[in-house]
Amino acid sequence: MADADVRTAVASDAAEIARIQLSTWSSAYSELLPESALNELNQEDTERHWLEAIEDDSAKVFLAEEGGWTVGFCAGGTAPASETANADGGLPEDASTVGLVSTLLVEPRWGRRGHGGRLLWHLAEHLRGNGVTRAITWVPESDDASMAFYRGIGWEPDGTVRTLDARGYPLRELRLTGGVELRLE
Repeated sequence: MADADVRTAVASDAAEIARIQLSTWSSAYSELLPESALNELNQEDTERHWLEAIEDDSAKVFLAEEGGWTVGFCAGGTAPASETANADGGLPEDASTVGLVSTLLVEPRWGRRGHGGRLLWHLAEHLRGNGVTRAITWVPESDDASMAFYRGIGWEPDGTVRTLDARGYPLRELRLTGGVELRLE
């Protein structure tokens, strides 16, 4: 494998992050999301979203690179209370120290090369530095690859489920949770 690295994203990376998201969603999520929802996504809006995320002090965005190519990215920060709430609406005792992995995407053609693990490790290190003791993420229930990845690092569903409306198509997501003391192997 060529040299692989992870670095913090900067504003000029927003277009490449948007390209990776659109490309990955079009190929990897074509069976999870309706075609109308995927067709509605566009480079300009997605790029603007990622530029805002990169410039937002409450979140951190990391890029994975291999051999001069940007191959994936990860974003997250301290979890908002609405994301940490239990199914009954109450907050867990540790709500103030829960992080959120809002996005972790590696282009499928660069998959299974350790990029997802390196990205999550860097984000977890950042979260620990900000007092986070555990983290959560939302994964489509039928996204077997993402479920296997998170279970492989010891994260498990915590029993909380949400259903998103993807252009009239219900997308059921499970909330997974796990520790932020990760090891790179």
